[in-house]
Amino acid sequence: MQRYFLPLEQFHEATRTVTIEGDDAHHLIRVMRADIGDKIICSNGVDREVLARISVLDKGHATAEIVEELTMDAEAAVQVWIAQSLPKGDKMELIIQKGTEIGAARFLPFLSERTIVQYDAKKEAKRTERWQKIAKEAAEQAHRNRVPHVDSVYSWKQLLQRAKEADVAWICYEKEDGQQLKPAIQEAHATGKLGPGKQVLIAVGPEGGFTEQEIKQAEEAGFTSVSLGARILRTETAAMVGLTCLFYETGEMGG
Repeated sequence: MQRYFLPLEQFHEATRTVTIEGDDAHHLIRVMRADIGDKIICSNGVDREVLARISVLDKGHATAEIVEELTMDAEAAVQVWIAQSLPKGDKMELIIQKGTEIGAARFLPFLSERTIVQYDAKKEAKRTERWQKIAKEAAEQAHRNRVPHVDSVYSWKQLLQRAKEADVAWICYEKEDGQQLKPAIQEAHATGKLGPGKQVLIAVGPEGGFTEQEIKQAEEAGFTSVSLGARILRTETAAMVGLTCLFYETGEMGG
């Protein structure tokens, strides 16, 4: 069943209806070929999700009557933030799309020493808006209850400061003698840093990885360096592997 995340003002208590507008209405009417009587799920992305039946279809606009209040139970107990050094091309879009499907709660793009892409602050707002739209569409497809937030691009120092807000912060590093992610997860469990309601940050470097100096600075800022195994992963793969392993170990995927 098709799902849409709608602003709070599109939920109307007096008439027990929701309105679908803009790109969502275009998708519902033109792409999904919806008809009167079809049912859809509408969420405010915060604390309410409803089953609604379409009652009006117009050009660029639709109205649906609220049929039932639904339980919001599709979110992970642990909130995982993916901090990703900006990769080349459209890899960031892939990371946001797949990370959202798996269950990431937030994305923190950042610049590091070996970041290859040329960062243009003038284009940041437009790019962040596109990334947020990708997160919304992926959340709808995956039947998430909430849309992950995509932050504006951080500097390295800003990321180190932001990481202090997390209960656990791991930085992926390919050094051979690094701690593996699984024992790091077990240790976080044992010390009470990992569990329902906790916030975990996983930082992934760019194509060339992190420098030794950056790892040192990160560890001084409270990060724990972790390894994702003996094989060197692409930057767009590392975050997905780390996120999946964490959710498996915390029981989100039956582990």
